[in-house]
Amino acid sequence: MKLPRFASLTQLISEMKAQEKHEFDKVHDQMRSLYHELSVLSKKSTNTAINKFKLKFVNSILGQSNQFLKEISLFDADEMPSNSDVALILGQYLKCMEKFRIDNTKSDSLDWR
Repeated sequence: MKLPRFASLTQLISEMKAQEKHEFDKVHDQMRSLYHELSVLSKKSTNTAINKFKLKFVNSILGQSNQFLKEISLFDADEMPSNSDVALILGQYLKCMEKFRIDNTKSDSLDWR
């Protein structure tokens, strides 16, 4: 699902300070990238466990997203979830990030591009 283009990039997250917006955009972009990469991996081998390096990186991004989404659970390294498990959960968190962006967006017009 593609999000609508907003009237102005400067209006995207109006209630956030510039630094918070920058951090949100960085985390959101990283989460989208992780989701894409892990979705590709999960299609190749659905039940293959994610490796520790990737899991540590995923948990780092999820931890950073906590400042926006609150109470996000990290993956347990002892349980070593599969690529498809991580992709599934990242997809859910990504939708929450997109909802957060929309809920905190102000537009001066009704013309969404």
